[in-house]
Amino acid sequence: MSLRRNGTGKGNHPAGRPESGMTPKKAAGSLVLFALAAAVFLAVIYFANYDRPVYRSSNTAGSDYEVGRVRRIIEDKKTIDETTEGIWRGSMDLEVEILTGRYKGDVVRVTNYFSALYNVRVLEGDKVSIRTDTTGEGEYQVSVYNYYRVPQIIGCVLAFFILLAVIGGRKGVKSAAGLIFTVVCMVWILLPLSLKGYSALGVTVFLILLCNFVSFFLIDGIKIKTVVASLGSICGVLSGALFAVAAQAAMSVTTFQMEEAETLLLITSTTELKVKNLFLCGILIACMGAVMDVAMSITSAVAELHEVNPGMGMRELFRSGMNIGRDAMGTMSNTLILAFVGNSFNMMLMIYSYGVGIQQLLNTDFIAIEVIRSIAGSIGIICTVPLVAFIAAAVYGKK
Repeated sequence: MSLRRNGTGKGNHPAGRPESGMTPKKAAGSLVLFALAAAVFLAVIYFANYDRPVYRSSNTAGSDYEVGRVRRIIEDKKTIDETTEGIWRGSMDLEVEILTGRYKGDVVRVTNYFSALYNVRVLEGDKVSIRTDTTGEGEYQVSVYNYYRVPQIIGCVLAFFILLAVIGGRKGVKSAAGLIFTVVCMVWILLPLSLKGYSALGVTVFLILLCNFVSFFLIDGIKIKTVVASLGSICGVLSGALFAVAAQAAMSVTTFQMEEAETLLLITSTTELKVKNLFLCGILIACMGAVMDVAMSITSAVAELHEVNPGMGMRELFRSGMNIGRDAMGTMSNTLILAFVGNSFNMMLMIYSYGVGIQQLLNTDFIAIEVIRSIAGSIGIICTVPLVAFIAAAVYGKK
């Protein structure tokens, strides 16, 4: 005797219902929700950038940075200095056409000087970044500022996104979307709101929470795994931030001890910028990337263990998550310290060559700032491991 399934068995789906389980009504609701979220996000960007303070030069004074093209080399007076690794010395007289800005279309004569620290080498037909200094009504001077690197920068970014899409596939594309979302939040929301006088620390914390959830949800959707990873990474970042606050207070370090402090103070004269908490904001942003990596790695591993062996309890899952997290902890903390050394290599080499004593070195603002940055990030990673392992084990270990 043969039996016929009635359509409700495994492998069949009721009529009118998609295999994914999402009804047309739910799909329409999700689309409406996404549209509303996008509208709110665009409204926030508009509000942040509307009437924000921007420096603009007048018709009689000020400096602008534009794009020019070298039409011809009028006179070449350069020499090659073999004693300083073959850099150019001397100068070149150039005929430059201004391609952008208020003086667009003008052709001017520019002297491009060469030195050990300033060596912008150009040929006929090259585009260059130029600086125009307005000295009066219709009067200005032009100098070569730097290489024109926009095409190369765009090429590097495109190469990164292409590799991310090719190797990462669909998840790689979603990761790129999350990265673009994060950059937009930092550049077009955090920076203008800070200049308008809003609390940079408050805005940074909010945007970190937002970017954290959006990045995880773009990669894997709204699932238990992404929620757990998000909560764990947020807890890890806050742990690093608490250490940074305590270390700042203990070492009496603030934004005013940073190299950019003088320029930031000048900006406060024409904007509502509040400088005090900018150092902590930078630590939070830097810590977030590494912490998200560790949080997702541990959560994914615990989720896979639960999938393979649903009978594993909370204790076993927590132990496994900790074992996996300890491996990631060692490598990621090492990465942060090496990143600090790499970014500060030239400064460290200069200090070492001067024979600066250890006591003098440890009492410099530079060392205190970099120690707080690197240790706060490492502590954020260290605290993320048990926090994520506990949250994931508690969630997946329920019977």
